[in-house]
Amino acid sequence: MKNKYLKHSGKCAGTWLVALILGTGLVSCNEKESTYDASGVFEAEETIISAEATGVITWLELEEGQMLPAGKEVGVIDTTQLYLRKKQLQAQYNAIGGKTPQIAKQTAAYKKQMALTESQINTLLIEKKRIENLLKVDAATPKQLDDINGQLDVLTKQLEVIRNQDIAQTSVLSTQTKSILSEGLPLQVQIEQVEDQLEKCHIINPVTGTVLSKYLEANEMAVPGKPIYKIADLSTLILRAYIAGNQLPQVRLNQKVKVLTDSGKGEYQTREGIVTWISSKAEFTPKTIQTKDERANMVYAVKVLVKNDGYLKIGMYGEIKF
Repeated sequence: MKNKYLKHSGKCAGTWLVALILGTGLVSCNEKESTYDASGVFEAEETIISAEATGVITWLELEEGQMLPAGKEVGVIDTTQLYLRKKQLQAQYNAIGGKTPQIAKQTAAYKKQMALTESQINTLLIEKKRIENLLKVDAATPKQLDDINGQLDVLTKQLEVIRNQDIAQTSVLSTQTKSILSEGLPLQVQIEQVEDQLEKCHIINPVTGTVLSKYLEANEMAVPGKPIYKIADLSTLILRAYIAGNQLPQVRLNQKVKVLTDSGKGEYQTREGIVTWISSKAEFTPKTIQTKDERANMVYAVKVLVKNDGYLKIGMYGEIKF
C-alpha cells in the first residue's frame, strides 16, 4: 500500500508540474501579447528606375544588394545611331551658316569711298580756312572762297549719298542673314533634342540606396518605361501598422513610440520610431495583421519611421508600444 500511494503521488505531482508549466506558458504568452498596441510589416520607399531611351544596353554595372550613391552612372544604352544623327544635323546647320553673306566684305567699298570723301572734305576745309585768312588782308579774292564752298557742298552731298548706300546695303544683307539663319533654327532645335536623347542613354542612379531587384542585364534591349532595377534607401524603414478606432486618441503625428521586433531568442529588441502618417480613413483589418483588439473589423493605418541598424529587413513583422 505504501508503494502504491507513493506511485500515485508521483503521478499527481507530475500532472501538477505539467499544468504549472502550461499555465506559466499561457501567462507568458498573454504577457507577450499585451506588450504591444499595434503590429505591422516593415517597408521602404522603393524607386523603380526605368529606361528613357531605346537600344541595347552596352554595359550595366550593378548587382542586387549593392549600395549606390545618387548621381552615379551605372550603365549606358547604345548611342551609335543618335551620334550619327547629330553629326548629320550639325553638317546641315554648318552648311546653312556658310550661305550667310559677309556684310563687312560686301560693304567695304562704301567704307573706302566714305573715307576718301571725308579726307577730301577735310583738305578743303583747311584750304577754306587759309583763304578766309587771306581775304582779311586782301590777299585773296571772294571767288576763290566761293569755289571752295561749292566743292565742299558737292563732296558733302556725295558723302551723304555714299553713307545712305552703305546703310541700305547693310540693311539688305542683314535681312538676308536673318532669313538664312532662321532656316537653321529648326535644325538647332533638332540637335538639342538629339543631345537630350544622348544624355538619357546614360543610366544615372537618382537616389542613394540599395539595389533590391535587377530586371535587365547588359546586351539586353531597353525601351522607354521598361524597368531596369529597383532601389530603396534602407537606412530608415517604415513600419506600417494598424490600430483600432479607440486607439486613435493615443496617437499623433511626430509622436515617439517604441518599436519591438523579435530577436529570435524569444525576446524583443526595442527601437525608437516616429509616427509620420496617420490614415484619415478606416479599412478592413488585413489578414496578415493581428491587432490588439481581435474583435476590431475596421482599423486605421499608421506609418512609423524607424532608423535601421542593419537588422531590420523589408517584410519583417514589428510591433508598436505607445
